[in-house]
Amino acid sequence: MKKRILLSTLFTLHNSPVRVEEEMEKMMMWDTDNRSVVQEFILEGFPAVQHLGKILFLVHLLAYLASIMGNTLIITITWADQRLHTPMYFFLSTFSFVECCFITTVIPKLLAIFLSGRQAISFAACFTQAFVFLSLESTVFFLMGVLSLDRYLAICRPLRYSSIMSPRVCSLLVTACFTLGFLFMVVPVVHLSQLSFCGPNVIPHFFCDFGPLAKLSCSDTRSVEMLFFNIAFLILFATLLVTIIAYSHIVVTIVRLPSAKERQKAFSTCSSHLIVLSLMYGSCLFIYVKPKQTSRVDFNRQAALVNTVLTPVLNPVIYTLRNKQVHQALRGALCRGK
Repeated sequence: MKKRILLSTLFTLHNSPVRVEEEMEKMMMWDTDNRSVVQEFILEGFPAVQHLGKILFLVHLLAYLASIMGNTLIITITWADQRLHTPMYFFLSTFSFVECCFITTVIPKLLAIFLSGRQAISFAACFTQAFVFLSLESTVFFLMGVLSLDRYLAICRPLRYSSIMSPRVCSLLVTACFTLGFLFMVVPVVHLSQLSFCGPNVIPHFFCDFGPLAKLSCSDTRSVEMLFFNIAFLILFATLLVTIIAYSHIVVTIVRLPSAKERQKAFSTCSSHLIVLSLMYGSCLFIYVKPKQTSRVDFNRQAALVNTVLTPVLNPVIYTLRNKQVHQALRGALCRGK
């Protein structure tokens, strides 16, 4: 369109060099002034299944409520029962709190999309959502690494476990997880927000994620995409490396235990953690750890549903159904209630 306007303008100037120069300057100024015209974005959601909007709204609403209730139950039981005042359950309750915040940044907007179709979100709100979402997701992975370290010390260094995992150390580890999560994500998100957004404003996603936002920028995003890729790879690789090393030692220690009952008891304390880790790392490696953030958008939306809906629903179920101490705490709470 701009080319047509420019050609039409040049044709009417009758080969006047002075007027050509003046009009070119006007066109350049007009283009520069309009490079940041995007004031809001449109979240597209899932247009292919929008005709099932009310059914999907109900399904995801129930999943959201189940996740909030399950994680809240874990937090409440952990703080109410003295038997669960241990480092592992302190980390689990913190993990549940982060999960509640994590899904609350995304699911309400997804429910609105299913109910009413496309949803508008302001420029500032979109980047705020992206920053909070990515920061909390990073925090979750750091907490998973801390949980792996906690299980390693409990099983492989039981005599030193209480002295190492003191309440002060646990609090410092949780604080470090939150701090690192926010510090790692502030630079790429702020950098991306300062680029030009002058064209399409429809985000082919159900929330403001980094890759779809980078695709809409009129600027060269290669440097910020590579920065984000390196940070995402560092977070996932570092926490996964800690987990692999910790569980390698745990497996060796469990195999050396003399009785089958002891081996089964030791493994049962780690199996829930391993299932949750598999779900989280699988979806996030698929979404984020690739240099080209703008590819496979449709597949990313489906993988993001696993990360933001399915996994938060399954986590409380996995941690409660496979944990005898939580069962005892729940029975005790029900008895006190009666």
